[in-house]
Amino acid sequence: MDLNSRLFDSIRIKRKPTCDEAKAASQTGCETPGCTNAGLYRAPKGRKAEGQYWRFCIDHVRAYNATYNYFDGMNDAAVQAYQKDAVIGHRPTWAMGVNPATRAAGAKTGEPKRDWAYVDPLDILRSEGVGETSRRAKPEPSRPRLTVAALKALDVLGLDENADTAAIKAQYKVLVKRFHPDANGGDRSFEERLRDIIRAHDTLRAAGLC
Repeated sequence: MDLNSRLFDSIRIKRKPTCDEAKAASQTGCETPGCTNAGLYRAPKGRKAEGQYWRFCIDHVRAYNATYNYFDGMNDAAVQAYQKDAVIGHRPTWAMGVNPATRAAGAKTGEPKRDWAYVDPLDILRSEGVGETSRRAKPEPSRPRLTVAALKALDVLGLDENADTAAIKAQYKVLVKRFHPDANGGDRSFEERLRDIIRAHDTLRAAGLC
């Protein structure tokens, strides 16, 4: 056992009264009118006198405890309110992150001012409907997984796998105009190349890319 442990510092033992204190208590008379016995026993004075005590002898402290009622004079509503507050130790409470001193400041901006700091770059902790409208990232549209044929078709058009629909359509129009016989004075030497471009476009359209 480690006697130098910090756990021993937190141990508290109820102190026994010293000889002088016990002697002083024995010299205090019972506070019941007409009683001459020593007031060796304490009894709480009751509500609104917390921390104050009567001094009674053994017989009178038993009689006092038998009739003692802390809630004497309180109606049912007051008793229920007291019991409800007892759950939180009769301490004031407020919404998490907001206290009465900062609530007024938050009312001006439409958002409660918190008395604790946090880093929230993605607005995850922003309350719904408070202040600015919570910014939510729109999900990116799912892109079909490219097949080998689709990759080859993109290569024919001179595009990579990251090309989107707009880029595919624009590139297709440019290539068709470039290799069409009408654009080359009737020269049909580029017909095979043109057919490859058209087949590639059809492949990509069938794959849902354009």
